Amino acid sequence: MTQEVPDDPLEALLREQFDGPVPDEGFSARVMQRIPRRRRKVQPILIGLLAGAAGCFASLLRWPALNLEQWHSAGTLALTGAMAALTLLIGWWGIAEADDR
Repeated sequence: MTQEVPDDPLEALLREQFDGPVPDEGFSARVMQRIPRRRRKVQPILIGLLAGAAGCFASLLRWPALNLEQWHSAGTLALTGAMAALTLLIGWWGIAEADDR
């Protein structure tokens, strides 16, 4: 559901007076061709993702739940797998968003 915003009188006046694009004899197109394309690099995102994963692994080394002898229920395994899957999904999403821009 969208709400209609009442037109600003100044905006309405400008729309009435505007005849369309200002002729620039191709100046804008030439300028746009000379601007170098900026490519985002994925390496910093991957390095951050790996550093975060290594930091998490290092902080969890002494966590009792990681002791395989104490995994009594499938719930602990399912919760840990879900956390890992969500972490990978968020990392993939971050990389995909970086490529779109």
